[in-house]
Amino acid sequence: EVQLVESGGGLVQPGGSLTLTCATSGFRFSTYSMAWVRQAPGKGLEKGLEWVSFISSDGGLTYSLEDRFAISRDNAKNTVYLQMSDLKPDDTAVYYCMRITGGTARDPSGPRGQGTQVTVSS
Repeated sequence: EVQLVESGGGLVQPGGSLTLTCATSGFRFSTYSMAWVRQAPGKGLEKGLEWVSFISSDGGLTYSLEDRFAISRDNAKNTVYLQMSDLKPDDTAVYYCMRITGGTARDPSGPRGQGTQVTVSS
């Protein structure tokens, strides 16, 4: 069974930082590109899922929506991370880890975890 479990979200003040973690199991992690996507409050999944970051299977290629976001992975631990800095209220969302099985690097598709809530507020 494919499992993706996100953690590390929480309440942070504007300008703060967070690191999200996605622990995976049930598939050969090192052979899949991974992504982070987010769902802002008040938007349905079918409309409002926003791509945040991409990392190739070997970690050699990364793209991110903002320079404030850095994605990384540890293939020995089957884990992918998202470091976020200088957070802004507009970053408030549920963040999902995704195993990419289709689409493109900046518009991926695939199974997601249950998500972790990030709230940026003073």
